[in-house]
Amino acid sequence: MLERNNTILPDETNANARKLAWRDGLPYCVEFQDVYFSTDNGLLETEYVFLQGNDLPARWQHPGLSNFTIIETGFGTGLNFLCAAKLWLEHAPEHAVLHFVSVEKYPLTLNDTTAALALWPQLNALSTPLLHQYQALINEQTINLYDDRVQLSVHIGDATEQLARITSMADAWFLDGFSPAKNPEMWHAGLFCEMAKHAQASTTFATFTSAGDVRRGLIAAGFKVNKRPGFGKKREMLCGEFIGFDNG
Repeated sequence: MLERNNTILPDETNANARKLAWRDGLPYCVEFQDVYFSTDNGLLETEYVFLQGNDLPARWQHPGLSNFTIIETGFGTGLNFLCAAKLWLEHAPEHAVLHFVSVEKYPLTLNDTTAALALWPQLNALSTPLLHQYQALINEQTINLYDDRVQLSVHIGDATEQLARITSMADAWFLDGFSPAKNPEMWHAGLFCEMAKHAQASTTFATFTSAGDVRRGLIAAGFKVNKRPGFGKKREMLCGEFIGFDNG
């Protein structure tokens, strides 16, 4: 086995790819000086923050459900997507289709993504088909997975700019990305405004952060924001729903 701790892996294919490092056996972004997922347990973090935070286990058991759209900021290693797909396949009606739309400014290379997802062997049945089509995905092609029950698109570029080009309406938002303190260029009013443009009365959101600027920005964009206990070392996180504005 190759030793990856504290070793920066080369960028093989994509000029915009981040420099991926490994620290304590976990993927780490040198540019933003931040981890890709919780050092406590990335898999459980995704389940707690994004799946439970958007109440997806209950929402996806409705027998009349025909489709559902998640929009995510920050595709990263694809762990959020795989966890969502797993839950969907387990709980959603067989005829229903999950549309998962993500934006990512610096996509990881196939080699780095493969190495990162190897940390989760329990997801191999889901990650293998994704990795087989990963290059097409990063070339901004929509791919169909898992007997066409899941459709995945990743738009490469600045989050706010890419969201402005997307026509999909979100049923749930995964507001991810590196922390606001380390990646302030993503977490700003323009992003929250685009979220509102792609939201409707039933649209929910969840994010690992509880930063005041994020909370205030979401409220200003028309979201009801709730705090709940955070995952692992995080004291609090935010979740809520789009309520718009009362023009009366």
